[in-house]
Amino acid sequence: MADITRPGRLDGKVALITGAASGMGLAAAQIFAAEGAKVVATDVSIKALNDAVDAITADGHDALALELNVASPESWASVVEATLAKYGTVDVLVNNAGIHKAKGILDAELDDWNLVMAVNSTGVWLGMKSVIPIMQKNGGGSIVNVSSIAGIVGGLPDAGGAAYSASKGAVRSLTKHAAQWFGKDDIRVNSIHPGSIYTGLAVAAGVSREQAAESVANEVPLPGKVGDPSDIAYGMLYLASSESKYVTGTELVIDGGWISH
Repeated sequence: MADITRPGRLDGKVALITGAASGMGLAAAQIFAAEGAKVVATDVSIKALNDAVDAITADGHDALALELNVASPESWASVVEATLAKYGTVDVLVNNAGIHKAKGILDAELDDWNLVMAVNSTGVWLGMKSVIPIMQKNGGGSIVNVSSIAGIVGGLPDAGGAAYSASKGAVRSLTKHAAQWFGKDDIRVNSIHPGSIYTGLAVAAGVSREQAAESVANEVPLPGKVGDPSDIAYGMLYLASSESKYVTGTELVIDGGWISH
């Protein structure tokens, strides 16, 4: 963790992060807290989330763990209520929570499709719907929506998931829509598009870093081939901070050069 005595890039900001129990969301929670934010970390995996937040607060930072099903309006309402009760506002929203099902157009069933779309797309919409009124009242804010390079290019990036590609494409478009409609409120809305990132999900699936790198060896020009969760979290940090005050509606691709083909 960073030295909490120095000025941070998010000093005084309240940041709500979804999918924060592991992977990119956890990296964002750790880095945001180290940069001075009051972090509201949310996830459906509450035990892992509590453990993660306990580690952040033990290091001297300010963080709150809240259970959140991003596809549920009621769950969002509960989280926003608890956030306002503790911190009084929301300055930054990171819509990071997402799921994947490796089923193509012909293989997927309607339930598969609906579940992925509910979490990956509807969850982003509900997050913005829940938080934008607070930001309007505050006079501004920053929203970071996590899409994917699968929302830009097809084939290998979606790992065979048709609903995943569709959901991430929806996030990309919805981000631009929100940027246009809420720019007048000084609310910036941007999307991040990760490439191949080595997260806890890969570890849990028994995939080694070497195997993950080999699977994209012909796609990624940079050495190492796969990125770390912190690579994405630092992109989130830039978009959340005032350093990006003139940036909205943009797509920040962090993929080791994959889509440069």
